[in-house]
Amino acid sequence: MKILAVLFLLAGFFFTAVAAIGVLRLPDFYTRLHASGKADTLGISLSLLGLAVYEGFSLVSVKIILIAVFIFLANPTGTHVLAKAAYRSGVKPWTKKEGT
Repeated sequence: MKILAVLFLLAGFFFTAVAAIGVLRLPDFYTRLHASGKADTLGISLSLLGLAVYEGFSLVSVKIILIAVFIFLANPTGTHVLAKAAYRSGVKPWTKKEGT
């Protein structure tokens, strides 16, 4: 079980790192928001799942799973609200310039 927990934690770290790199490297607000919304949610969920597996079946692991479910539902909702607010505020999406 500890090997499975370490695999989940490593996968969570990988997706969280990819989300951080995406936020730093992508060109505009919407693509950065997409990177953080997708990869960060998966990374945190996998990390919490790894911690729950490591803990074994107990009240603590049930609480960790409930936190993961909340994050899995709240992160995409918050991302959508931020994107909608940015769009209504007039934030323009990135377009590729000709010749580049």
